[in-house]
Amino acid sequence: MEKIDFVEEWKELLNRLTLQFGKKPDLQAILFLIGMNEVGFIEEKKFTKEQKQDLMHVATCVLLSQEDYYIWEKNDEEGWPHYVLTKELPDYDMLQQELWLKKLVVKYFEQQSLS
Repeated sequence: MEKIDFVEEWKELLNRLTLQFGKKPDLQAILFLIGMNEVGFIEEKKFTKEQKQDLMHVATCVLLSQEDYYIWEKNDEEGWPHYVLTKELPDYDMLQQELWLKKLVVKYFEQQSLS
């Protein structure tokens, strides 16, 4: 795994999100936000546990697609995006997985601000 040196960018992102939402988000909350952004059609205020998991799964696929681990396949009849795994995921431990996802979250928000 490459050295991950993005601490300042991560802190800056957390500060921006804290200002925007009034509460410091953890990684799960950020995945939920990314999932909502990607799905786009959800306007509900309350989500089932399954919907929250689905949104975080969409976010994870989107993040990993930045490094070509997943590609978008289609949207189903309800509008939910589906992704296909294109190559084997690295065998990271939990800490490495978390750091990798944080790095990809930073990259995602950088790309969002450019578009």
